[in-house]
Amino acid sequence: MPLTASGGRPEAAGGGQGIRFLRAWAPPRGGPPGGAPPHVVFGCLDAVGPQAGDIARTAWLAAGLPEEVPGVTVDRQCGSSQQAVHFAAQAVLSGTQDLVVAGGVQNMSMIPIAFASRRAAEPLGLTEGPFAGSRGWRARYGDAPVDQFHGAELIARKWGITRRDQEEYALRSHRRAVRAIDEGRFLRETVPYGEVATDEGPRRDTSLEKMAALAPVVAGGTITAACSSQVSDGAAALLLAGERAVRVHGLTPRARIHHLSARGEDPIRMLSAPIPATAHALKRTGMSLDAVDLVEINEAFAPVVLAWLNDTGAHPAPRQVHRGAITHRHPHRPPGAPHETTLLHELERTGGRFGLQVMCEGGGQANVTIIERL
Repeated sequence: MPLTASGGRPEAAGGGQGIRFLRAWAPPRGGPPGGAPPHVVFGCLDAVGPQAGDIARTAWLAAGLPEEVPGVTVDRQCGSSQQAVHFAAQAVLSGTQDLVVAGGVQNMSMIPIAFASRRAAEPLGLTEGPFAGSRGWRARYGDAPVDQFHGAELIARKWGITRRDQEEYALRSHRRAVRAIDEGRFLRETVPYGEVATDEGPRRDTSLEKMAALAPVVAGGTITAACSSQVSDGAAALLLAGERAVRVHGLTPRARIHHLSARGEDPIRMLSAPIPATAHALKRTGMSLDAVDLVEINEAFAPVVLAWLNDTGAHPAPRQVHRGAITHRHPHRPPGAPHETTLLHELERTGGRFGLQVMCEGGGQANVTIIERL
C-alpha cells in the first residue's frame, strides 16, 4: 500500500489501511484458492485507540475475512513488521502452520510516534516513559537520553559523519525513489488507497541548497528533517507458505527465507545495531556481502546507513534498493514488510539471487532477513 503523508489521511483510522490491504489481498488477488491462512501476524506500535485490541485480528475481521482465522500483534519497535515476518517464517519452518499472513500497519496521522509510552500514560501520572522508576536501568545507563535523535547524533559523531555527508546521501535517496516511481517499479507491489496510488514522500524538487537551509533538530547538531525518516500512514503484508501449502493451494513460490535473525547493541546509541546484526547474519550463513545482490537498510537517519556502509565496506550503488524511509516516509511499524516486498520485486527485475534486509530499531536492536529469489 502507498505510504501516505502524515496528517493527510485521518480516514485511515481503525486500521483502515490494513483493512483495505487485506481486502485487496484476498482472492482473486494472491489469496490461496479454496481456503484462508491459519494465522495473521502484524506489527504495530502505539497500540491505543483504533490500533489497540490486537489490530491484526480486528483488521482481518473488518476486512470481511473468515472469523476462524486468529491474529496476533507484535512490537519490536521499527522492526515490528519484519519481526512479524520472522515469526511467520518460524511457524512455517517448525511445521506448526502451513500458511501465515505477516505484515504491519500504522496510522501516524491519528496516533503520533511514542504516544503509548508517554502521552497516553500521562493521566496515570506516568510522564517519564518506559524507563521511569527503573533502578536497574538507571544503574546501568544513568540518565542518558533514550531518544532516536540523540542516538543519530551519537552515530554521526562516532563515525565522523558530517551534515554535508548526510545531505548528499539524502539527495541520492530522493533521486533513487523518484526514478523508481517514474519507471513504474512500484506498480506491481502497491495496492492503491483511495485516490493515492504512489508513495507521497519522495521530493522531486529538493536540493542540497534547500537542505542546507534547514535548522538542526538539536541545537548544534547535524541531524535535520532532510536527513531523517518522514512520518506517515501505511500498511503492508506478505504471504508465507510451507511446501505442503504450496502444493495444496497451487501457489507459485517467488522467494524463500534464507536466513533470519535479530541482535542487540547499545540502547542509548540505539540505531547502530544493523552493523553487528549484519556481521552476525553473514557469519551464520557463511556468506559475504559480495554474494548479496541487493540490500535494504532502513534509512531512519542518514548516519545509520553511512555508518553501516563504512563498517561493512559495502558500496551504496547499485545494490541499495530505492524505498528508504528518508524519501518514502516511515510509518514506524510497516517498513519491514514493504522493504521486503520491494527487495523481492527488485531481485525479480534485475535477475539477482540474494537480498539482505536490515532494520534499526528502538532499544538498540536490529532484525536481518536474507531472501533468495526462486
